Order: sequence, then structure tokens, then C-alpha cells
Amino acid sequence: MAHRVAALDHNCDDWTMTVIKINAITVPADSGDELARRFAARAGAVDGQEGFEGFELLQPTDDRLTWLVVTRWRDEESFQAWVSSPAFGHGHRPPADAAAAAQPVSMSSELWSFTVAGGSSTSAG
Repeated sequence: MAHRVAALDHNCDDWTMTVIKINAITVPADSGDELARRFAARAGAVDGQEGFEGFELLQPTDDRLTWLVVTRWRDEESFQAWVSSPAFGHGHRPPADAAAAAQPVSMSSELWSFTVAGGSSTSAG
């Protein structure tokens, strides 16, 4: 059974439940730029989704081949609604460019799920 911990919402004084989904994507050494390009091409596509709180694409700064796609959601239900939405399917379809579609950008992918259990606020006030 998963446990949820309340996390401080940095935009107000309320306590909220935040679910963090991390897609750990392993790419060949020469495919990182293409992964970044594909994410840039669909930047903002999830921004209007109910319960969506933020997104980051993290590029490794060492010899690792695993990039992290970090998204924050108000709750698990919001994330599941997005995964079930047409927008999700549209954003995860193969590229229109036949040459790019023929070259998979990742070797593997693993979805991790977390809630915030502690930390500090970077906002003053």
C-alpha cells in the first residue's frame, strides 16, 4: 500500500498532496540531443492538464545514459487522467519524420512514482 505525505505548496499556505512521476529513459550516447529535441517540440503540451504542477527534463552531467523526465501532479488521479487522455497518446506517438521514426531514441524506460516526504522551500516569505 502506498503512503502519501502532505507537501507544502510553495504558492500558498495550504498543504497539498503532490505526486511526482519520473520517467527514467536510457538512451544511446549519441541520442540525447534527439531526445531533448523531441521534448522541446512538444513543450507545453501537458501544461493545461487538470492537476499538472510542473515538468523538467534532466540531462545527465556525467557518463550516465539515463535522462529523467520529472513531472509533478496534484494527485494520482490527475496523472492517470492525463495518461488516459488523447493528448497523452498524441504526445507519445512516433515522430512524423520517417527518418526519425525509424530510429528509436531510447533503449529502455522505467516509470518511478514518489510523494514528497520532506524538504525545504526556496521561496522567501
